[in-house]
Amino acid sequence: MRKKIIAGNWKMNKTFSDAENFLITLDEELSERYLQRVEVIVCTPYPYLELAFDQADSGKFFVGAQDISSHDFGAYTGEVSAPMLHSMGADYCIIGHSERRKYHQETDEMINQKLKQLLENEIKPILCIGETITERENGITKKIIKNQLEGCCKGIELDERITIAYEPIWAIGTGKTATPQQAQEIHAFIRDWIAQNSSTRIAEDIAILYGGSMKPKNTAELLQQKDIDGGLIGGASLKIEIFVEMIDIAITSQK
Repeated sequence: MRKKIIAGNWKMNKTFSDAENFLITLDEELSERYLQRVEVIVCTPYPYLELAFDQADSGKFFVGAQDISSHDFGAYTGEVSAPMLHSMGADYCIIGHSERRKYHQETDEMINQKLKQLLENEIKPILCIGETITERENGITKKIIKNQLEGCCKGIELDERITIAYEPIWAIGTGKTATPQQAQEIHAFIRDWIAQNSSTRIAEDIAILYGGSMKPKNTAELLQQKDIDGGLIGGASLKIEIFVEMIDIAITSQK
C-alpha cells in the first residue's frame, strides 16, 4: 500500500527566524508513528534549505526545493541546479508548479528537462500538472492533463521515484477546492495514463497528490479517495499547528 504523503510548499514566505522556529517545532511534534504511516516533506525557499537539512537529520521529515534550473552548470545568474541540490542532500524538488508556468512562462519542454535533471541527480521530482478554470468549463480538463503528462514525461521511464501533484489552477490560493469526486476522477485518469505508458505495477507504486486549497476541513475526505495519496499544501503549510493537524488526519485516513 502506498504511504500517504503530506508535502508543504512554503513558496516565497517566512523570515529566517520564522523558518527556524517552524522546523524545530515540526521536529518536536513528529514521532515514529508518523514515519510508519505518512511521509512528511517540507519544501522551503532556497535560503532556508541548509537550515531544513540540519533539522531533518533526525529522519522525521524530508526536505525539498521548490524549483531547479533546466541546466546543470554554467553562466545562469540566480539559477540553482540539480547537481547543487544533490550535493546538499536534497530529497525532493517541485517542478512545473502553475505559478512557474504562469509567471516564468515555463513550458512542458522546459519541465521535461528539469525532470531529467532531477532523476539523473537522484532527487525525487514532484511534478505538478493541472488545468485552468476556462479549460475545465470548456470540458477539456483530461485533454490538458494528458498533454502535460506527455510533454513533461517525454523520453522518461516512469517509476516510483516520480510523484505527481494534480493541482487544478482554479483552486490554488482561491479558497475553492475541487470536490473529492472531481479530484478522484482526475487522479484515476492520471494513474490510468501511467499504466498505459509503463505498467500497472508502476502505476500502483507512483504517488499522486492533490494540490489546491487543501485544508484540515477537507483533508480527510480527499484522502479517503482511492487514488489520492496525499497533498501538496501551500497556504495551510505555513502554520505549524495546521500542518501537524493535517499530518494527523493523514494518519487516521489510511485506506
